[in-house]
Amino acid sequence: MAEYAMYKGDDLLIIGTLTELAEFQKVKRETILFYATPTYQKRTTDKGLRVIRVD
Repeated sequence: MAEYAMYKGDDLLIIGTLTELAEFQKVKRETILFYATPTYQKRTTDKGLRVIRVD
């Protein structure tokens, strides 16, 4: 199962599965996937949430 890391600016918030990140943020899994897209990154500043897949 794939793991993801969630950052807010330079701070690491959590590492886990999509479900774990969604529960942490209290949002749907699809929202977490959207946070990982280039479109979301263009719409937010560098201090916003970032989700990166950890292989």
